[in-house]
Amino acid sequence: MHGLPAACGAATVAARGGEPGNHPEGATTHTQQANAPARTTGVPAAPFTLHLLRRFEVRRRGEAVSLPMSTQRLVAFLALNGRPLQRLHVAGKLWIDASEEHANASLRTALWRLKCLDARVVAASSTELALADTVEVDVRETAARANAILRGGANGAASLHALSDAGELLPDWYDDWVLIERERLRQLVLRALERLSAQARAAGRFADAVEAGLAAIAQEPLRESAHRLVVEAHLADGNRGEAIRHYRVYARLVRGELGCGPSPLMRGLLAGLPVDR
Repeated sequence: MHGLPAACGAATVAARGGEPGNHPEGATTHTQQANAPARTTGVPAAPFTLHLLRRFEVRRRGEAVSLPMSTQRLVAFLALNGRPLQRLHVAGKLWIDASEEHANASLRTALWRLKCLDARVVAASSTELALADTVEVDVRETAARANAILRGGANGAASLHALSDAGELLPDWYDDWVLIERERLRQLVLRALERLSAQARAAGRFADAVEAGLAAIAQEPLRESAHRLVVEAHLADGNRGEAIRHYRVYARLVRGELGCGPSPLMRGLLAGLPVDR
């Protein structure tokens, strides 16, 4: 693990001010340091991998890089936005309860700490910030795969397993901007898994159809559209007993959690079968 270099750490302790809710990081650096590009001219940038699913983690050539929490938030915010942002906008979003002066100072400190760690994951100009092009982001890969499925592209077992194992976006973070992106990604992945289930059933791959439907249910147990897909896959495979069994499991679930029964769409799938016995 890479810790903060001694010189950088000492300078931070000596700096004036601090961030609200965190250890002191309100140091004001020289203007030329704050406005310096994220990459050093003539020095090739090392490839980085950024994990935002299940946890926050930055890896440089496979080795984990330890970042302070305020710097993690900066990197995650830029990664989730996916485009260059004005410095003032970034500071205002990340240090929302601080004064403009303090927020800007905290942003400069976060950038300076990245430089101290030689973690070239942010491309910075005098006015804008963005995630560096050398950073691979797992969220972007997952979203791209899901969108490809919804456009009628990749639909094989690899896509199914990748989306099933994707995990939640920064599960222990509760910033508003994280919650919005978490829900956006969750809905995208659910729709993609349902599309995979429908495609697999149409192709006669009933086991894959059931697996994709169950993967969607694992992420959202009360999602009836996913349960319907599982029932439809069992029926298409000639397994009426399995279809009835799954219907009953779902019926008990929604009655216990929502106080209602399955919708007419779900009941219609099993019309004429003894589902209520």
